[in-house]
Amino acid sequence: MDNAFQFDQYVLKKQFFALTGILRIYNPQDQLVLYSQQKIFKLKEDIRIYADETKTQELLIIQARQILDFSAYYDVIDSQFTTKVGGLRRKGFRSLVQDEWEILDAQERPIGLIKEDSLNRALLRRFLLGNLLPQDYDLTIGDNRVADYKQRFDLFRYILDIDFQMDNDKKLDHRLGLAAGVLLAIIEGHQHRQG
Repeated sequence: MDNAFQFDQYVLKKQFFALTGILRIYNPQDQLVLYSQQKIFKLKEDIRIYADETKTQELLIIQARQILDFSAYYDVIDSQFTTKVGGLRRKGFRSLVQDEWEILDAQERPIGLIKEDSLNRALLRRFLLGNLLPQDYDLTIGDNRVADYKQRFDLFRYILDIDFQMDNDKKLDHRLGLAAGVLLAIIEGHQHRQG
């Protein structure tokens, strides 16, 4: 596994004023460790994550199985070894009110859940405050909270703090955890800006 996935904390920054969606992910020392630039006009999400902005070393692929699926399933693939890491499935109808994603292992067995912080805060975001109330997600495997995704308040760009420190037993593959953060920034972040 690449060294980019060894850290317990990351900061994801999405550049707003770009024709294509640009994501930069930094380690705790504020060094760029992952980079992604979305292709525009793609019918099916196909997100490539690279080691840096040169895009010469591809590390991860996050690929939707269907076009415009309300409960989309995303395969997460390690590009270096061409092996499936796992999958992420958006809970379509549940996510209308409170965002929820299912985490699946490489054999497509459910292993965890990402859920927006609280129903009341989710409703406030959707119907009243929008981006003025930053999003917060917990990732749980079984009864254990193993990751936290906290959006920072920023009017000009999307910033997401990703924290795996509470995963003492190393139950979560960081590649899958970071892919989840990328999808939260792209799918959920985009949805709430339009709401």
